[in-house]
Amino acid sequence: QVQLVESGGGLVQAGGSLRLSCAASGRTFSNYAMGWFRQAPGKEREFVSAISWSGGNIKYADRVRGRFTISRDIARNTVYLQMNSLKPEDTAVYYCAAPSTLVVGTGSPSDFDHWGQGTQVTVSS
Repeated sequence: QVQLVESGGGLVQAGGSLRLSCAASGRTFSNYAMGWFRQAPGKEREFVSAISWSGGNIKYADRVRGRFTISRDIARNTVYLQMNSLKPEDTAVYYCAAPSTLVVGTGSPSDFDHWGQGTQVTVSS
């Protein structure tokens, strides 16, 4: 069974930083793209960022580009999301995700169908 476990969420003031981690198990994740999504109260889940299996391809949503950085440690089967200059509108549950099949580059958001349990990020103004 594929398992994705997020950690690192919390409460932070606007302008602050957090680093989310996602530990993956259940298969050889080094072959797969990984991604982060988020869902704010009353809103649809949205794409945040994705990284290809090699780390050579990275994609960001416009809302977070320049503030968030995705990275992965293949040896630890872990993907990270460094979030800087946080804004109240970044408040959401953040989910780690992975596709069930191999994809080209970072794939597309619809490719991601394995999900973690989510970690809450709250940014106060």
